[in-house]
Amino acid sequence: MNSIKIERINSAIVREVSYILANEVKNQNIKFVTITAAKTSSDLSYCKIYVTVLDDSMKKEVMEALKGAKGFIRKSLMERIDIRQIPELDFVYDESIEYGKKIEQKIKEIHEKE
Repeated sequence: MNSIKIERINSAIVREVSYILANEVKNQNIKFVTITAAKTSSDLSYCKIYVTVLDDSMKKEVMEALKGAKGFIRKSLMERIDIRQIPELDFVYDESIEYGKKIEQKIKEIHEKE
């Protein structure tokens, strides 16, 4: 499958999962999740969805809640995205934003020492 189609599917998954989490999932812990990216395998069997949360102390509860809501989210995607097979979803905490914050802090510290 070509990469343009995969990118279009990834984009649709990010958009639709964000909407589902904000408006349809009843668990309040999930309301403040941000979907940062989706990476779907070329055979459409598997999709990693990268997420962040506003409050880092809620990270564990949010990841558990997402795991529990996975079936509902996948079923909702079947109704919204027009592809033959909705991939298995795997929610992964996106460490890149935390990493970026650490780098910014280090740069700030270096500038303060000068």
